[in-house]
Amino acid sequence: MSAKISRRTFLMGCSAAIAAMAGARISNLAFAAGGGSPEALLVIFLRGGWDGLNVVPPIAVGSPDRGAYEAARPTLKVPVSAAGAALNLNGQFGLHPLLAPLHNLYQAQRLALIHAAGLVFDTRSHFDAMQYIELGTPGQKTTASGWMTRYLESLALDPATPLPALSAGSSRAAALLGYGDAVAMSSPTSFNLGGSFTYNGQQTSALRQMYGSNTDWLDRAGSETISTIDLIQSRGIGTYTPSNGAAYPSGSFGDNLKLIAQMLKANVGLCSATVDFGGWDTHENQGDVTATSYMSARLNELARGLAAFYTDLDGCGAANYNQRTTVVVMSEFGRRLKENASRGTDHGHGNVMLVLGGAVKGGQVYGPWPGLGTDQLYQRADLAVTTDYRRVLGEILKRRLGRTDLHLTGPTGIFPNYSQEAPLDFMFDNTPVALDPGLTHRVYLPLVRRGTAQCP
Repeated sequence: MSAKISRRTFLMGCSAAIAAMAGARISNLAFAAGGGSPEALLVIFLRGGWDGLNVVPPIAVGSPDRGAYEAARPTLKVPVSAAGAALNLNGQFGLHPLLAPLHNLYQAQRLALIHAAGLVFDTRSHFDAMQYIELGTPGQKTTASGWMTRYLESLALDPATPLPALSAGSSRAAALLGYGDAVAMSSPTSFNLGGSFTYNGQQTSALRQMYGSNTDWLDRAGSETISTIDLIQSRGIGTYTPSNGAAYPSGSFGDNLKLIAQMLKANVGLCSATVDFGGWDTHENQGDVTATSYMSARLNELARGLAAFYTDLDGCGAANYNQRTTVVVMSEFGRRLKENASRGTDHGHGNVMLVLGGAVKGGQVYGPWPGLGTDQLYQRADLAVTTDYRRVLGEILKRRLGRTDLHLTGPTGIFPNYSQEAPLDFMFDNTPVALDPGLTHRVYLPLVRRGTAQCP
């Protein structure tokens, strides 16, 4: 068996042996010791299609866009004055009042908004739109890898990089399709030995003896994995306290963001991460701007989570983690301009994207605005897309993550055959931080040994 084995291949090859074992085993994820943290990209996908027109509504009183918006949304519109008024961004657009924690980051020039952005392909299917976006190939579903996988492969990472990619949650994002070293995880406490805690010391001792000779790849992997468990436990991952008084919202969204922050601070080589946040398909009872309405509560949870994540990373590490972590918030499509009879909004087209981080030229709303006049709308019903989502991701990949046009748009590139447009200029340039060459190899390691059970 090759020493250059992916975690996924190892598990598949040894699955029968693992299932037959009755004793203790190293479970879930184990990764090797090391330091150094590269530039990181976190993509938060809002499943269901969030309503960008209420997230960042037009607010200029007397303007044609505000008039069209108010006429189309008699019960759902975000007001421009009195209780629940939109938070002014630039005189033309405002921010939903329940996103107030993000307004602070916008004013601090750490949050940029890209309006009228999205997928330049005609579909109102959740499944199709998400697949096209995450594969990075609008209109093409047969691609064998996701766009984030192709980005990671373009880096030519050292095989010893402990944890290059993580989907926080129970399943791996489609953007990481085809990447063997991507991990789906919901809790850092899974970095431990399985079995009874009472016998943990004996299990560790036995494993050290079993894999202590360092004569072949399995011995080396075993020794490194055990040392890694010791390292992770020594860093207090299971008893993590966020920095700077950051308070994550309760629930899976806040927990997943906190997990990403933990892994970034653990310096395990995390380059790419994904978080899913669902519940944005608001066909019915979307609600007004009161804090208890459905969408308002969802927006506030999002804002508090993002603000906590930024606060948690701020000023931490030898170099500020916020300076080398870029967060993108996106959804598969927006909602119709006109509210429906159920006081909700149906599937639309153009939307708004958020980009957060210490390297963001924030405090601005970017992208050409198409307008909300009937003849300006996509199919005379939806906000048009004037900024391809790949243009947004492409600027981050080039300016922060060291990718070139060839990496981005070649036939086998991150976004195959896409003609990369000029940057919107919402990111500062950067030379990516190199991974520590001392990072050691990692592998899933069941309690199995040659002569006891064989892997095909």
